[in-house]
Amino acid sequence: MSEKILVVDDERDLVDLVCYNLEKAGFRTLRAYDGDAALKKMQSEGADAVVLDVMLPLVDGWEVLKRVRSESRNAKVPVLMLTARGEETDKVLGLELGADDYLTKPFSPRELVARIKALLRRSRPSAPGSAAVSATSGPALRFDGLELDPGAHEVRVKGKLVELTAREFQLLHYFASRPGRVLTREMLLEELWQMDPDVETRTVDVHMRRLRQKLGTAEAMLKTVRGVGYKFVPGGRA
Repeated sequence: MSEKILVVDDERDLVDLVCYNLEKAGFRTLRAYDGDAALKKMQSEGADAVVLDVMLPLVDGWEVLKRVRSESRNAKVPVLMLTARGEETDKVLGLELGADDYLTKPFSPRELVARIKALLRRSRPSAPGSAAVSATSGPALRFDGLELDPGAHEVRVKGKLVELTAREFQLLHYFASRPGRVLTREMLLEELWQMDPDVETRTVDVHMRRLRQKLGTAEAMLKTVRGVGYKFVPGGRA
């Protein structure tokens, strides 16, 4: 049976466009035009993934996202934020609240379908050898005041606990497990996000910027390799 996608936006023409392209790709679709209707659809019918606008009547997209994540049956349902609000603070907020990805309007329907497919691949528990799963296995790692404990899913900088999201922890552990190696954005999208590396997205950059802010003095260990990607350098050495 094909997977079911809930599309939530108050612009009916846009919902029609998104649903048309998703159905063309083999998905089933549900439609909601306000946040309250979206929550009721999730409770009554459920969905395998959600395409969610931010500026919604009755209940805004941020609140819908929070409520979806608070319910055990929907906590792991992939959510892609589709919004005209392109400011970095809005993108970071969406990721912090539990969104799996974001796409800014205007958008390419082909890109949206590619991202939904990638999110669903990641969410399937049977996906063999998924880097997103294996990235946080193994022994604790320690580098010059930075400590990562996969078992406890904790990061400490100079003994102080740092609160990271699951994705931020995966990203940091992926780098720390490969010190000195340059990792391209395309490689990270393919390995951690399981997303087509040809898809144009700043998801990696937004996550990296937020991760660095949270690491404080240890952020110097995450080096930008201009025009290529990033690398992890213990001690912050070049």
